[in-house]
Amino acid sequence: MTDFARTKALFAIPDGVVYLDGNSLGPPLRGVAARLSRVVEEEWGGDLIRAWNTRGWMAMPAASGDRIARLIGAPAGSVTMGDTLSIKVFQALAAALAMRPDRRVILSDTGNFPTDLYMAQGLIGLKDAGYRLVTVAPENVEAALDDTVAAMMLTEVDYRTGRLHDMARLTRAAHRAGAVAIWDLAHSAGALPVGIAEHDAEFAVGCTYKYLNGGPGAPAFIYVRPDLAAAARPALSGWIGHAAPFAFEPGYRPAPGVERMRVGTPPILALAALDAALDAFDGVDMADVRRRSIELSGAFVAAVARAAPGLELASPRDPAARGSQVSFRHPQAYAVMQALIERGVIGDVRAPDVLRFGFAPLYLDLDDAERGAAILGEILASGAWREPRFSVRAAVT
Repeated sequence: MTDFARTKALFAIPDGVVYLDGNSLGPPLRGVAARLSRVVEEEWGGDLIRAWNTRGWMAMPAASGDRIARLIGAPAGSVTMGDTLSIKVFQALAAALAMRPDRRVILSDTGNFPTDLYMAQGLIGLKDAGYRLVTVAPENVEAALDDTVAAMMLTEVDYRTGRLHDMARLTRAAHRAGAVAIWDLAHSAGALPVGIAEHDAEFAVGCTYKYLNGGPGAPAFIYVRPDLAAAARPALSGWIGHAAPFAFEPGYRPAPGVERMRVGTPPILALAALDAALDAFDGVDMADVRRRSIELSGAFVAAVARAAPGLELASPRDPAARGSQVSFRHPQAYAVMQALIERGVIGDVRAPDVLRFGFAPLYLDLDDAERGAAILGEILASGAWREPRFSVRAAVT
């Protein structure tokens, strides 16, 4: 069994803070600062440019990719790192469309994260060949799959409500319709077992600054099903994805396997921070993480029902139907959240009225869930959120 008391001790969370926003930005591990200092002072500072060879910098995307592969149920050598999630969405979608050249529909749902839809819209604009992005209600995705759909592009866990798609069922349905399946694991990786290889999806992408705790702007990952990796077209044909980047050939030749999905120079400092963060998952069983997150989120839902009985639950009530996140609706969600943050309980808001709370078992326990709910109830009962200062909007919500 996973020792969550041990993992909690690894994190540097300020005293008195209940941190329920790891679904947006995970907290740092205590060893990250020392790791970054060592990379800056000893590796970069000591070896300078030689560190690309002496410190194995160029291999870091593959090494971190293998560590993430274990957490999403993928084989070693099928995941690589780099760039942002938006870039990886673009790459996966472009490769998927190339695999179905006779089809013109990209199917997604209305609960998908906007950047995924924006990237699809941008790619369609570049292609100018009759492609369409079709979005349907999450519960209608399966019915919308037909022989016009080239790619089904979904985020497994809804960023607003925490609703969890049935990856196995929808991937099977996509394949029956002849479509390629692309899964965004931004709110899944590190939070629940994914089983991406088991479910036979062609592509998956995800960020590493949420439940994987890689730090703000940490690099994204992309998974390509191994039997497709040698043929997938990377679209963004950057020099680091070349078969021989230091041959400096004028023409592009894709690297073997998933490495062709690398684009630009690896962000070494960010990868070092991520590698240190992934140490928290050593010895951790993702099935234990899932059981614990259900316990924590369930305790929070029950405690909120007692402390604030009028607050509307926006997430599925069945814990098996949601990820590691619980959301509630309040017409003045922004002000309520600012009052809550001032009291040391940190969650966040999604427009127009959603209060979001993430439950990461690696650093949260039942006391955190109970305390967070109790303070939320006090703020709502007292009307403390009505103070005008809590309604002043910050740039980032």
